[in-house]
Amino acid sequence: MTAQNKSGKKPRFVIFLHGGTYDKLYQAATIGLTAAAMGKEVYVFLMFWAIKKLALGELDRVDFSPAYEAHADEVARIMTERKVPKISEMFEEAKQVGSFKVIACSAGLEYMSVKYEDFASKVDDVMGLPLILNLAAEAETTLFI
Repeated sequence: MTAQNKSGKKPRFVIFLHGGTYDKLYQAATIGLTAAAMGKEVYVFLMFWAIKKLALGELDRVDFSPAYEAHADEVARIMTERKVPKISEMFEEAKQVGSFKVIACSAGLEYMSVKYEDFASKVDDVMGLPLILNLAAEAETTLFI
């Protein structure tokens, strides 16, 4: 059964994904996949470093913030042993199980020196901040990662 709000529409779940380290991308993927599977209308808005990581084709590259460098190898090993799905796989699965859109901020493409022509096929859409904020305004849940 699909969750719906009072207007009969699916509850909107928004993730502003700014960070580009693996742990942040992974959290956005798992939370987004879970929300989509629960029947929510999920929007993941890529900003700054998340755009750069996807543009470079490094979404699944395991890297962590220097602050956690001492534990990075151990965490990476455990995730490999447990056969944790790749971020790109979770994004694809989320699209199959529910409503899940990945949208990039157009200004972020410029700031990260990413060409629209090279990037547009990697996301569901590229929008300016006013359109992104309009979509986010109706969200039941909004996260910044």
